[in-house]
This record gives sequence, C-alpha cells and structure tokens, in this order.
Amino acid sequence: MPPRTEAPLPVPGDLSDTAPLPPPIVRGHSRWVPVRWAELPGFEQDNTTEAWNAWIKSCERPGPTFAPLCSEVRRLSLATPEEQRAWMRTRLRPYRVEPVSGPPGDGLLTSYFEPMYDATRQPQGAFAVPIYRPPRTLGQRKPWYTRQEMDTLPEARAQLQGQEIAWLADPVDALILQIQGSGRVRITEPDGSQRLVRLAYAATNDQPYRSVGKWLLDQGLIRDPTWPGIKAWLAANPNRVQEFLWSNPRMVFFREEPLGGIDALFGPRGAQGVQLTPGRSIAIDPQSIPYGTPVWLSSPGPLLALNRLVMAQDTGSAITGPLRADYFAGWGAQAGDLAGKLKQPLKLWVLWPR
Repeated sequence: MPPRTEAPLPVPGDLSDTAPLPPPIVRGHSRWVPVRWAELPGFEQDNTTEAWNAWIKSCERPGPTFAPLCSEVRRLSLATPEEQRAWMRTRLRPYRVEPVSGPPGDGLLTSYFEPMYDATRQPQGAFAVPIYRPPRTLGQRKPWYTRQEMDTLPEARAQLQGQEIAWLADPVDALILQIQGSGRVRITEPDGSQRLVRLAYAATNDQPYRSVGKWLLDQGLIRDPTWPGIKAWLAANPNRVQEFLWSNPRMVFFREEPLGGIDALFGPRGAQGVQLTPGRSIAIDPQSIPYGTPVWLSSPGPLLALNRLVMAQDTGSAITGPLRADYFAGWGAQAGDLAGKLKQPLKLWVLWPR
C-alpha cells in the first residue's frame, strides 16, 4: 500500500468550549438549546468510527446544511475517534432537544429491526401466506381495501391475484414484516434453489395503522404488549389469530430487491433515501430533526444503556414529537428480540454546523 500523502484536516477553532453560546433555535415542534460538549453523556467514550459509515451513507443524499461538510466527513472515515471528536467540536455545536412548550422531561426510545424469514416463490405446504406487490388498482381507490376486506371480498382478492412476491408460513410473521416495513427473506425457488432478497417497502393501502398490542391491552387480554407477550397469547388462543390480524386494517405492499455484497451489511433504505446502519441509524420526527442530522443519543436503560452518535435517517407513523426516536437494531432474531422489548427514557442532542 502506498504511503498516505493527504494532509491532515485542519482543526481550527476554540476547543476549550468556552465561547459564548448562541440563542436557542425553534424548529417545528422542538426547541434546540445550545450546550457545552461536556453535557453529552459518554461523548469521550463512544467509538465514533462505528457511526462514520452511517454518516457517509447520509452524505449520499445530504441536505443543504450538511452537504458542505461531506468532503471532510469522507476524509475522516479512517481517522481515530479522538480525531473525529476534535473535528466535531470544531465544525459542530450540540443543542439539547426540548419540546417547544411544557417541561423538557425525558422522551421515549423504542427500536425496530429487519425481520428475516424463510419463504417460497410458490405456495406449498405450510407456506400459504402471500406477500404482495402493490396492486395495479391501488391508486384508483383511496383508501384501498382493508386487511379484512382483502381476505374476504372476491373483488379485492381478484385485484391481488398475480401480485404475490413470495409466501411465508406464519401470518403473524407476515404482519411483523408489514409493521417493520421491510425484511430479508430466503426464498426457495420452484427449482429448489435458494437466494436471499430484501422485501422493501413500496406502498400501503392508505388505511390507518392500529396497534395490535393496544388492541389486546384495551380488551384486557394481555398485560405485556411486547412481541414475546403477544406471541404467548396467540399460542394460547389460536382460534383468535384472524381477529387479531384484522384489528390492524393497514396492509403494506413490497418490492423485491437483490441482497448481496456490501448491501447485505446495511439495512433497508430509510426515509432519507439511504441504507440504514445497525446501531447507528434512528427514525425521528422530521418536523423536529431534519434527515441527515448527526444526533447524540442517551438512554440509561434498563434494557440497554446507550450513549452514542447516531444519524437521523428514517421516520415512522408512530414517531412523532421532539423527544421520540426509534433505534434501528439490525436484522434477524437477536435484533427482533431487542426491538420487541426496548422501551425506555431518552435524551437527544442535535449536532448542528456552527
């Protein structure tokens, strides 16, 4: 390997962090209060190099605020965490995120993941639950048919015919796939060969999303609305699975994407339009924090203690308000176990250019 000849990035500015602070910034539903870097819990301990891949992903589609920094971000991809932190102190300023009105308090951190399932290209044996592409008539009727209508009305079923991408074995797995918005599936083709693909979000039927966990809670059927608790109730009440599924009228339709090489190391594309990085991408309310913003996230537990640099790269229908974030855990069973249980206090700081 030839010797590195690039000059190091300049690190001008006052690293003592004693200069007067600017006034707060009001953005949408949030107020950003400028603070010293010392306020960020665990800032000196985070391995920021893990977050740099996510930042470089954001630089594929940066907004006007962060685009001027992207050449420096790329150059710092091989820097040490100490060099990266020195650069952040120079180029950025931390702002504590608070509601515009009311006491600051703590926010709420939850998690989401990319499910991974086995599937078949054609229905066979237990694999009898279809996953659909958007029907051709989707735009002709708003909202489109509900989940229950798609299962029971002949005209809805006729419009879905031929739109099947793959078939899963468990209708609850299909529901989880739709709630998460994307997933990895190992598809067995008619000739017996297998390949790994991503089912990426394509559209919905424009029906409202209803939480199946809340439906169970409202009826007093469970006390634990996590996925382990929900699955335990379903196992004990198999005759009510269909009713459970129909409680959420929203259906998500997918498109198939190849999954190989470097793409397999990242998650699906979030609302920013870039691939998500496990443990370093979050979904936020874009009315409070713009896509592509570096964010310092702090959550003390009890399930998972987090103090780390993350990137605001996605959103979700349940992610509203200034102190709300969904943590992308990755894919597979372990990530699903975390995502199904994580619900804990949250503090956020946006790192905004000086």
